[in-house]
Amino acid sequence: MDDLAWLKPVIIFSTFGLLFIAERLRPAGHRPDKAGTARLISNISLGGFNTVLSPLIVLPITATAAAMAPSWRPAALDGWIGIGLDLLILDLWIYWWHRANHRIPFLWRFHEVHHLDEFLDVTSSARFHFGELFLSAIVRGAVIIALDISLSSVLIFSVLVTLNAAFHHCNVRLPERLERLLRRVIVTPSHHWVHHHNVRRDTDSNYSTILTMWDRLFGTWSETKRWPDMPIGTEGRTEKPLPGLIVRPLQKP
Repeated sequence: MDDLAWLKPVIIFSTFGLLFIAERLRPAGHRPDKAGTARLISNISLGGFNTVLSPLIVLPITATAAAMAPSWRPAALDGWIGIGLDLLILDLWIYWWHRANHRIPFLWRFHEVHHLDEFLDVTSSARFHFGELFLSAIVRGAVIIALDISLSSVLIFSVLVTLNAAFHHCNVRLPERLERLLRRVIVTPSHHWVHHHNVRRDTDSNYSTILTMWDRLFGTWSETKRWPDMPIGTEGRTEKPLPGLIVRPLQKP
């Protein structure tokens, strides 16, 4: 646990840095003029705010839930077998939570802050309203208690989610064959960029976060193919400055 606590930021910031450089060396999409400094400031500010507040609010909620969970699991599920099961459960949970964020208007007002970004790169993976993270922590806490999920599993999962989110939001062009092979198992940029297509039919698809099998199993796999100039954002809406993003959940749909 202690090793993971200090390794997590090192791994995450190193990955973000490498992808940030790779995007400039081998971009997959054409960066529009409007995707300038103001956008980066908004994304980094929201990400930085979440980085500061998460240990103060999200982590205590998670730790409390893990401590409250009844120890009902058999000994056979201890160790890495149990952790593997926990990771699968949490990935399935986040699929349905993501889907709910698109279907329930109250949750969408928070999640739309992420989708209003009109271009995708590694900074987009940090662009979430803190209210969404707080609500997610509350609901995840209930899942942790009900299914007796360990804190270690949640911390490992959070690292995997953060790394994979950085990867599938990034503007890095991968060899087509490699991306096609990876997409059979995990979410790749070509898979997730379609989720950010500013056509609502595609926005409401490709909900998976780590494993793509959930989109296949539950019928939310989009057959739309990404192209370099694919318009990104929310259908019928435009990007907002940082103050507008912060107050977005307080506004009516």
